Amino acid sequence: MIKPNLDVQAVFMDRDGTIGGTGHFIHPKDFELYPNAKEAIMLLKTSGIKVFAFTNQYRISRGEASVQDFEEQFCEYGFDQSYICPHEQECSCRKPKPGMLLHASEQHDLDLSKCVVIGDVGDTDMLAAHAVGATKIMVKTGWGESSLTKFRDRWSETEPDYIAEHILDAVHWIIRGNV
Repeated sequence: MIKPNLDVQAVFMDRDGTIGGTGHFIHPKDFELYPNAKEAIMLLKTSGIKVFAFTNQYRISRGEASVQDFEEQFCEYGFDQSYICPHEQECSCRKPKPGMLLHASEQHDLDLSKCVVIGDVGDTDMLAAHAVGATKIMVKTGWGESSLTKFRDRWSETEPDYIAEHILDAVHWIIRGNV
């Protein structure tokens, strides 16, 4: 077992573009993890760090998938729990609002300033993390490159704590005790 980073209580990972896919909606039955994503999830878990999925999935509200489809997928990947916003309209849980993070903190008694958010979209993932004081890691996969360049003005009020090439790079940064 790897020596756990005791300062990190949990890691929240976005789905589309962060752990797999393209950044666009892909139904769970057709979704493919990046080759290093399962290893990244398991590395955190064997280090004693809780791993949660958190994702906006408004296609659920259109009937194109169900919350259960996503929950089963996240369970299969090894996540401890998943937080899914199914709403298309504005709500308290849809990123960049921090509702999913706040709900998780209540359920698991987390200090969100001791948690990490990994995502590929600045104006949703990074802003949600910023709102609760979590450590922010931007991956360059999915929408990451364009979030860092073309769309940087949409989330200019914050900076990522680390920019990772991919999900496993992000997890190695956490495990090395950089948080």
